[in-house]
Parts: sequence; C-alpha cells; structure tokens
Amino acid sequence: MSEQKTNELVRKIFEAYLENKNLRKTPERFAILEEIYSRNDHFDVETLYIHMKNQKYRVSRATVYNTLELLVSCDLVTKHQFGKNMAQFEKSYGYRQHDHVICIECGKVVEFCDPRVHQIQTMVGDLLKFDIKHHSLNMYGFCSDCSVSRKVSENAAAAKLELNQSVK
Repeated sequence: MSEQKTNELVRKIFEAYLENKNLRKTPERFAILEEIYSRNDHFDVETLYIHMKNQKYRVSRATVYNTLELLVSCDLVTKHQFGKNMAQFEKSYGYRQHDHVICIECGKVVEFCDPRVHQIQTMVGDLLKFDIKHHSLNMYGFCSDCSVSRKVSENAAAAKLELNQSVK
C-alpha cells in the first residue's frame, strides 16, 4: 500500500475514533498523526515535540502527550517500554509484525523479523489452546559500537591496574 493511501486511511480511522468518542478533530492532532506516519523510527514524546516545534508546528507538549495516548487507544501507534523510564512509540497501522533488539548501553533499537518467531507463536497457541493475536519480543544486549567502547574501557582499566601493581 502506498504511503499516501496509508496516510488517508489512518486519518479516516482517527477521525472515526474521535467522532465515536465525541472528541474534537483539531488540526494539531492530525498534524501529529501525519508527522508520526512520515517517520520510520521509534521516538519518544520529547523527540516528537521538538521535531514538530522545529518544523514550526504550534503544538504543546500536553497536546503531543494526549494525542499519542489517543493514537495508542485506537491502535494507530504502539507504545513500548524498552527497560528505561521513557516510553518509545512507533506507527502501527500497516506495519508488519516485528521484534526488537535494544542496546542496554546507548538505547539503540533495531527491528528484526524472523518467520520462526511466528511459527513459535502458532505452535504455542495450538499447544496451549490460545487464539494468540499478537506478541512482543524484546532482546537486550550491547550494540557493536558499545561493545567496542566497553572493550576499550576494560582494556584501559586492566592496563591501569597492571601499571599500578607494577609500581608497588
């Protein structure tokens, strides 16, 4: 599906959701929706807010927070808690099922898709007699950049300790 078609569909879904909940259809809410669907990454509220301010949108932090909660409620945005205090978000409509690898040092998030995960989900559902609708799989470790810098730090610490012991 083209990006334009997706944007039209998510706008209609959001409009219907707002009407159903008797909420106002403000230009700011739709600007936030458009901004999210123009992205291809994970983001936090502050990043989205600052980006929108830099693009000269007139939105408050409260509007961004509240709109994100509405978008999560109507399944147009997914909220993640990747082990830190700050939630991250990503668009979800028309977005393929995927899983995440998260660096515990720098917070980098990498998406991956492996059909074996879906096979496991299906097998577990059959085995336990569950109609599984979705899953969430997050793996934590060190990205290659952080692994290198950790190794350099460890080597420097070991060299310093060795030097201190040889001086005594």
